[in-house]
Amino acid sequence: MTLSDSAEHICCLISHLELCMSCRTHNLAEQAESTHDQSSCVKWIDAINFKLFTDIRVHSALTGVSFGKMSVKRVVVVTGASGLLGRAVKAEFDKAGWTCVGTAFSRAQDGLEKVDLTERDQVEALISKHNPSIVVHSAAERRPDVVDKRPREAEVMNVTATQYLVDACAKQNVFVLYISTDYVFDGKAPPYKPTCQPNPLNAYGRLKREGEKVVLKYPNSGVLRVPILYGQVEQLAESSVTALVEGVRRHPEPVRMSNYELRYPTYCPDVAMVIRQISERHLSDPTFTGVWHWSGADCMTKFAMATAIAELFSLPHEHLCADDTPSSGATRPHDAHLDCTELQSLGFGNQTSFREGIKAALQPYFS
Repeated sequence: MTLSDSAEHICCLISHLELCMSCRTHNLAEQAESTHDQSSCVKWIDAINFKLFTDIRVHSALTGVSFGKMSVKRVVVVTGASGLLGRAVKAEFDKAGWTCVGTAFSRAQDGLEKVDLTERDQVEALISKHNPSIVVHSAAERRPDVVDKRPREAEVMNVTATQYLVDACAKQNVFVLYISTDYVFDGKAPPYKPTCQPNPLNAYGRLKREGEKVVLKYPNSGVLRVPILYGQVEQLAESSVTALVEGVRRHPEPVRMSNYELRYPTYCPDVAMVIRQISERHLSDPTFTGVWHWSGADCMTKFAMATAIAELFSLPHEHLCADDTPSSGATRPHDAHLDCTELQSLGFGNQTSFREGIKAALQPYFS
């Protein structure tokens, strides 16, 4: 039995299987039909192998087709769904036919559910109300310099709220996928595999690492680390990548751009695809848990990104000056390149080139 078999055929097998299991379990020989006596039931059950169950579950997880009691629920809660990554994640699940509940707080609009993740009661009510099969936790304070200035608030958001979410999900055995960062590494020995030992250099990285620990204590969980992100922004300042446009537009005034830290700008829709694929794989195989990495393939400094943006939109860039010293503010790793070969080996994901992705993201601002 494979996924290429028709849903009708699988349904027939399941109907037969359910009848057989009922007969064997309850010893209802007196209720057995002429073609389904008890001995026949036992014979059928013993002949059914694990592959049948696996194929049925995979088919249901990928298509959303319900096979009676064998159906797989495709309900996902996405925290931080008003944010840069969260919007892309919700769009990806919606497109794939999932029931997707997006949450937000200060920007809860357009059908998003307002939830304060720092309030335990609200988190528990959210999970109890929707009873999801997956929770994607993308809400966080992700700005390193802000974390340095407001460490207590950042800890509550990045660690305490994560604990509340894990506790609520544990009560219903809901899979939690926590979105983390390449900043958990010190950038001294890239590329980093998921098994490499974290050693964050700044408060943001340390808090995200603490969040990882909270999540990974819960067996039904996963962590996806990603680097610097960009995508369809509501304002240019929403991503530190699209924010580079401001400097590009300041021609002819000289503008210094960091040319020290090596970054791997990653397109949010690519990350959203990987998140959906991890979720669907977990539905078909509940043992699929752990830590994974995903990253764009282009290695660039901010100076290189800004230059590429200027070239794409035919803007002058002679005023951009490469700054080869470490960036000011929170200490950043020099090269925290994430090795994503594990997910690639499973056929997951897409790596949109920087020029293609940033052109799509910025087109509305240059049309």
